Amino acid sequence: MGKPLKNPPTYLINSVDHALRIAAMLQLEGELTVSEVAERLGVARSTAHRLLAMLVYRDFAVQDERRLYRAGPILELAAHSPSAASRLRAAALPHLHRLVGVLDESANLTVRTGDTVRFIASVECSQTLRVGSREGMVFPAHHTTAGLLLLAELTDEELEAVYPAERYADRPAERLTARPDLDRLRTELARVRRKGFALNQGRSERGVVAVGVPVRAPDGTALAGLSVSMPSGRYDKHRLPSLVDTLSRVAGAIEADLAR
Repeated sequence: MGKPLKNPPTYLINSVDHALRIAAMLQLEGELTVSEVAERLGVARSTAHRLLAMLVYRDFAVQDERRLYRAGPILELAAHSPSAASRLRAAALPHLHRLVGVLDESANLTVRTGDTVRFIASVECSQTLRVGSREGMVFPAHHTTAGLLLLAELTDEELEAVYPAERYADRPAERLTARPDLDRLRTELARVRRKGFALNQGRSERGVVAVGVPVRAPDGTALAGLSVSMPSGRYDKHRLPSLVDTLSRVAGAIEADLAR
């Protein structure tokens, strides 16, 4: 017996439907112009432009120097390994909740694709002053705790490939979009490799401190970064060894579940 056809929902929201169709086109077909999107959807160019602008804002799309739109970091991550990210998230979530229960600080699991990282799981603590959920958000890899952990796994040649100078030539020279100083970054990554953890004090967000360790596959490959974040006023450097030890034990528990 054949699979039944999909029926549209009773209350079809056209703008949402259009945005989802554009996301699918970008992921499956590649680069598109505003005019092509407008023609495919049967909408005005101004409508197509607004929809694309929202997808760019949410990292589902990016616009290059030729004014063409292509799949953004979130769609690239989904295309790269949707099932692996889903399994990783499912395995980690119970442990993230336990980690938050022990430390009473917010916890995150983050993966890297190219020069960006995406938070695939986030659990907030119960304290009034806390770091909010980052789930689904995308940041430059070299500005985040997990990004440093995962970049530290790369060789010098692989790091150069992640940050080719030509990719950044036309980007605004702002802190979060500029190409990192690779000599300085290599020094920082060497320190991360040596210590086995990353400490982020206001690097990605002022007033926030994060500590993280890698989560590894059975073959030793780093799959993700596990981190805990807190307001800087609550961070005590004397607790750092204890935080790293707790994170390492939780990472080990996640790795054991993944191995099973």
